[in-house]
Amino acid sequence: MPEYLAPAVYVEETSFRAKSIAGVGTSTAAFVGPCARGPISAGATPVTPPLLTSVSDFERYYGGPDPLRIGGNPTPNYLALAVQAFFANGGARLYVGRVAGAAAAAPTSGPIGAADSGVSLTARAPAGARIEGSTVNFRVTFAQVETDSTKAIALRKPAGTMVRIADEYYVIGTSPMQTSAANTNAFDNLADGGALRLVSLAVTVADPTGVVWEAADLGFHNRHPRYVGAAMGATPPNAEDALTNPVRLDLDPAVTAVGLRVALCQASGAGRTVGLLNGSDGSGAPSSTAYAEALTTLLALEDISIIAAPGGAELGNGAAINQALIAAAEARRSYRIAVLETAANQSIAQVRATKSAIDSSHAALYYPWVTMANPAAATDPLAPRQIDVPPAGAVCGIYARTDIERGVWKAPANETVTGAIGLQRHVRFGEQEVLNPLGINCIRALPNRGIRVWGARTTSSDPEWKYVPVRRYFLYLEASIDRGTQWAVFEPNGERLWDNVRQTVTDFLYNEWVSGALLGATPAEAFFVRCGRDTMTQNDIDNGRLVCLVGVAALKPAEFVIFRIGQKTAGADA
Repeated sequence: MPEYLAPAVYVEETSFRAKSIAGVGTSTAAFVGPCARGPISAGATPVTPPLLTSVSDFERYYGGPDPLRIGGNPTPNYLALAVQAFFANGGARLYVGRVAGAAAAAPTSGPIGAADSGVSLTARAPAGARIEGSTVNFRVTFAQVETDSTKAIALRKPAGTMVRIADEYYVIGTSPMQTSAANTNAFDNLADGGALRLVSLAVTVADPTGVVWEAADLGFHNRHPRYVGAAMGATPPNAEDALTNPVRLDLDPAVTAVGLRVALCQASGAGRTVGLLNGSDGSGAPSSTAYAEALTTLLALEDISIIAAPGGAELGNGAAINQALIAAAEARRSYRIAVLETAANQSIAQVRATKSAIDSSHAALYYPWVTMANPAAATDPLAPRQIDVPPAGAVCGIYARTDIERGVWKAPANETVTGAIGLQRHVRFGEQEVLNPLGINCIRALPNRGIRVWGARTTSSDPEWKYVPVRRYFLYLEASIDRGTQWAVFEPNGERLWDNVRQTVTDFLYNEWVSGALLGATPAEAFFVRCGRDTMTQNDIDNGRLVCLVGVAALKPAEFVIFRIGQKTAGADA
């Protein structure tokens, strides 16, 4: 309570309304798997991935859909193909946790220039197929300043700036002056006047698909504000450089600015192009441990609500990867659902065997794989025109599309798969009668209706959590109430707080009912909120626990639409 110590008029702000709860987002997805390049989200130094809002964002950070080389053999880039399917089917926000193949090796350049130059290049992360063919072009640039006071102008330049006067190079602000001449007093001995040229470095990193990173106006000395050793180093000051530049410049501490210029741009001052070689995507597929580590990194991103590992079941231990996804989805306060898939070309019996090892309300299993146009065919005439793609990418996009257009309580089913031109295996009606009760959601080609997701069940054996929209809607409610009532922590645990919490949650659920998310003709039929002596014991209060009981009547999908038709006699009542 404020103190009133002197006579005066005191005007104070107060609130007469309950706090509000904003519904959390439910359409942000995260994919985990190997791709061509980009930051690694697993291992000793995992990198938190950037938010992607388009396919071009993905290609800027992680490369295109060109095949990988795992175990020395061309392997479809399932994750890149799934990303394309995700955005094509309505996805808007995505994170990617990149994992590297077993024993993946980063390509290097070896010493640049002389064998003892102390300058080399290395891929920033274990490489993909595109990094193996990458080139880095260094070129020196000159900005000429015409002046009659050459030395005076040069000395006013920022420390670390390299200048060229006549045929010599000098680094301003170094003591003794770093120079390309043997005599460190060469600058002092210069006659004033002549042409002064400011020397800087431009860098372009390219792979076989084109330029992936470039920078200009870089300096050769560590006191330069845009020092190349920092901009292309292990930890660039600009975080975007670390995410988009796939190569790292490695420098021996003894390398001088003049020596670095010679190594990168040759003694003549011309540019130099350096290639990266001997990289590997790995001797085998990424381990399930790598998937689990990447998923752990993604736990820090609270806006993710859908997770998947496209193609993981085909590349490695599918059962272990599925369990890693389920563990991440069920993690405390993660509020996520895992979209699972089978390996390619599985029979009905194999799909049933895959499902028999899974029982979770936080996961949904989809079958079969989807056939789409192969993007690699546009640049490679030998590539097949069609390719089978894991269904998780398209399904996650349909989840997001349904959430945005209708709401998270609407089943993400009876929705067309945009971009699908076929299925790896056609599921007949009788086969789905076997698979659907087991919690296996089929993707089917329906006559005159296209290819659609034709199932909305979780993998849970608990009938209370049978349906995907029910599970996801409760995750949405739990996350929204959790994050919208944090203000109540450490408030005095009494009637005033109980009333405030009760009203806050009631207002939120009333808005959900008005939006059509709850079943019931009246709010009383749709939900209830209790918080008080009937939900808490004195022991709860003494131990600082506030207990609020919330019940909602969730909408369930009309999975079976039944019309009963019988004959009637003319003139008789129905």
